[in-house]
Amino acid sequence: MTLAIRALASGDRDALARVIASDATFKADEQAVALELVDAAIAGSPDYEVRVADDGEVRGYVCFGRTPMTERTYDLYWVVVDVAMRGRGMARTLIGAMEDELRARGGGQVRVETSETDGYGSARVLYERLGYPEASRLRDFYAPGDALITYYKAL
Repeated sequence: MTLAIRALASGDRDALARVIASDATFKADEQAVALELVDAAIAGSPDYEVRVADDGEVRGYVCFGRTPMTERTYDLYWVVVDVAMRGRGMARTLIGAMEDELRARGGGQVRVETSETDGYGSARVLYERLGYPEASRLRDFYAPGDALITYYKAL
């Protein structure tokens, strides 16, 4: 089956919760926050948008939204792919679809924040490969030895 990137449907919640839980990188509090944003998007919040990767089954998603008090900047909040589907370009496809949509709306920039811990190493490599240069690093932000790294891409 072909992979489709589509808008979030309210019936996707359980499948997205499963996708989030499939990744041991995410601690319980991170999983809760990820699902909280999915719930907000399902409820119609204008702050969070979700696009789902679906090949007959929900395989991953990207969550993004306008950065408050900016004219053309967006935040990429989460990109999550089922662990069993990693290495197939799905995260790249999700981010690419988001970027195309934002360009069509006149979006100018995308900001991504992540951790410097080893568990987020593949995410950092992905962002760099997709043209998101590191814009800042705040040492000990999340915890001692765990910096907040911000990537920032002009569309």
